[in-house]
Amino acid sequence: MNAANLRYWIPTALFALALTGSGLMGLTSPPEFVAELGRLGFPDWFGRWLGAAKLVGVAVLLAPGLGLLKEWATAGFVITLCSAFVAHLAAGDAVQQAIAPVVLLGLLMASWHGRPAARRLGRRTDLLAEGSGPAMSAA
Repeated sequence: MNAANLRYWIPTALFALALTGSGLMGLTSPPEFVAELGRLGFPDWFGRWLGAAKLVGVAVLLAPGLGLLKEWATAGFVITLCSAFVAHLAAGDAVQQAIAPVVLLGLLMASWHGRPAARRLGRRTDLLAEGSGPAMSAA
């Protein structure tokens, strides 16, 4: 495996492992997890919903192809992780207690930045430059 592949797969694997564990925790909803969600201001059902979404997102990130879905999954994870950080701070947690979502966000961004060409969306600007896109009328 070359260096470019390692730059993609190491953060991707670490992120996927962490979010799979977090997703499973949400789905199984142990009492400690539900209590922590309540402390952060979320209802009991939210953990199961978020856990399922995390597992679907991880599956999309790891699956071959699915370029557009990967972008949406990444956007969803960015929103989720930023929201988790803010929820911890809003609940009165110190930055040191709220830093885990930021670390995971860093792994996600490293994965996204290092993704190989086969996992990127194709550029649509080349279609417009060739004139094969929709015609623009000069009004």
